Amino acid sequence: MAAIEFQGVSKVFADGTRAVDSLDLMVNEAEFMVLVGPSGCGKTTALRMVAGLEEISEGTILIGGNVVNDVSPKERDIAMVFQNYALYPHMSVADNLGFGLKLRKVPRSERRRRIQQAAETLGLEPYLDRKPRALSGGQRQRVAMGRAIVREPRAFLMDEPLSNLDAKLRVQVRAEIHSLQRVSGVTTIYVTHDQTEAMTMGDRIAVLRDGTLQQVDTPERVYQRPANQFVAGFIGSPAMNLVDARLTRANGSLVAHFGDHSLEVDNELVAEHPELLAYEGKDVVLGIRPEDLEDAAFVGEVPPGRILEAVCNLREALGSEELLHFPVTAEANAGEPIGLLDRKNVMLLARVDPQSKMREGDRLRLVADTRRLYFFDPTTGRAIFADQKQVPGAKS
Repeated sequence: MAAIEFQGVSKVFADGTRAVDSLDLMVNEAEFMVLVGPSGCGKTTALRMVAGLEEISEGTILIGGNVVNDVSPKERDIAMVFQNYALYPHMSVADNLGFGLKLRKVPRSERRRRIQQAAETLGLEPYLDRKPRALSGGQRQRVAMGRAIVREPRAFLMDEPLSNLDAKLRVQVRAEIHSLQRVSGVTTIYVTHDQTEAMTMGDRIAVLRDGTLQQVDTPERVYQRPANQFVAGFIGSPAMNLVDARLTRANGSLVAHFGDHSLEVDNELVAEHPELLAYEGKDVVLGIRPEDLEDAAFVGEVPPGRILEAVCNLREALGSEELLHFPVTAEANAGEPIGLLDRKNVMLLARVDPQSKMREGDRLRLVADTRRLYFFDPTTGRAIFADQKQVPGAKS
């Protein structure tokens, strides 16, 4: 086991593309760190620089306290799991598991012990004599994991290892990987664009955008206290509603106005974050998560400052929940694509109880939890609440 540290690490390709920009990140010993972000954000490039598969343009990477910038991949004592499994099709499962050990001239008896141990751990014992083509996708991924495990490395690097699996199998293998890391205690960096994987697997998650670190914290903290507008819109499924709003004061309370709607900001929220008062009479970006909007039919009497009314544009019934889409303004074109990050003519989303009787075309009456509103500076994109962890210099 070993800690991995990025110190001002950048990667600039020959065409001038800066894939990773001044990344500072400490992955603690035995920690499961997830790098998450949209395609092209630099997460895989960062992983490949740790592995030694990509040359570092600027900065320093340390593994176990030792600088590895000029250390060859095989001497870094790490194991990488790829999204395409990278198994040798002509070899049996047992030979695939032990191939790396054979190259390192590990004695045959020790190879057998490690192969058997990995096979028992991953449930591969019945398949040791099979070739990869005779295995399912999940079994192939287990073999790829086993090949990394038998190495007994100081760190695991995983590059979207579940992307080729179907949804049900992803859930199963995700739990297996998480459990395996807990048992082994091996430092792990896991790359994914799937926020569900990030939220359920990581001790901490690092959110990247355009090669720049946006926020790094526990999954709960990143979800509850996003550092900026990008993180707020990226983390969460469905995504947070983000709308342009203006804060005014009415009857002693702050009120957020957006489109045809207005919400009275909970006084306790203002008391907890008095810095919001500096935005009175100014524009802000208002955020509210879909799960914080509830069908009024399931709520008792509520103050009018928490009610949103609009026509349901689209209803998605998912069994365990329903998603209701509604416009910011009555003039919103119902034919426009629903885009939660494009605040022009935006459609908002509510996640409600599946027993809700709302249907497309119905007049919605929703209750907002105004204790759970989010506010962002419209110029910088930074979260207004001062207690939220932010990354200096991060792009919004």
